[in-house]
Amino acid sequence: MKMYYRLVFFLLILAQTGPGWGVPLGLEGTAGIVDSAGRHITVTAPFTRVISLYAAHTENIYALGAEGQLRGVSRSSNYPPAAAGKKVYSPHSGPEKFLAARPDLILVRPMIDRAYPGLITQLEKTGVTVASLQPVTIDGMYRYWQVLGRLLGREQRAAAMATVFARRIRTIAHVTAALSPKKRVYFESIHQKMKTFAPTAMAVFSLTTAGGINVAADAAAVRGTNIAFYGKERILAKGAQIDVYLAQRGRMNPVTIERIRNEPGFDTIKAVRDGQIHLIDEAIVSRPTPRLLTGICRIGAILYPDLFPASFQDICK
Repeated sequence: MKMYYRLVFFLLILAQTGPGWGVPLGLEGTAGIVDSAGRHITVTAPFTRVISLYAAHTENIYALGAEGQLRGVSRSSNYPPAAAGKKVYSPHSGPEKFLAARPDLILVRPMIDRAYPGLITQLEKTGVTVASLQPVTIDGMYRYWQVLGRLLGREQRAAAMATVFARRIRTIAHVTAALSPKKRVYFESIHQKMKTFAPTAMAVFSLTTAGGINVAADAAAVRGTNIAFYGKERILAKGAQIDVYLAQRGRMNPVTIERIRNEPGFDTIKAVRDGQIHLIDEAIVSRPTPRLLTGICRIGAILYPDLFPASFQDICK
């Protein structure tokens, strides 16, 4: 129990400390935040008319119980199902559509911040606060939840969300740490470019928490993202070690098992020969939301079906 409370204390302190992992996202003083673009935003009162242009923001707003403050969402905001009832916005929309909703906060992520500087500048000139948020590591995710909590007046709810998540992670990791031998896994992020995940990525955290060994632990992140180049030659060089070939599937990687199986040269990969190719929804392994626990449970069920979900029925619902 002492170890658990030390873990929770560490995570909550980390969420309130300054920049880490190359991302300046975090809390500042008692009423400020620093976003992923380095903006310093003072929160004098909770924002109540929010537009979310990233599905993870939308999902976390609902998890924090702040959906009543949400006035619009991105096209990719498909969870929870209730989000479908919100008005849809896109960065392609002109500033007039946004301003018609009278938002006081627009939540974006760095990709949108960089791609649509004109839109962002016009919105900020009218007095709308824009916050660019996207953690790429588990540590950053805790800070991100606390930032959202401060922006929305839900700091206690955000702290509770972090505490529950940490406790459940500890429960799973305590069991999977003792597994021997462990399954060795190649985790694909983008098939077309033969990319995997950076070792510090949330997807790799999900894999290792579920008891898998990441065979691409030597991959290097691309420009501070959670994606890493790997290449076919390196994959094939480790083919004999790969017990399971796991690939995220979604808008970022619209792959199929057949495509992976039929990739030239992949017949030399142990997992391909053994029929151990599996796809997993990118939304539950790559988005910084509490549903990462669902992703961990799904990966665990693939790697160790005798263990998951039977040993974690309260978590893997």
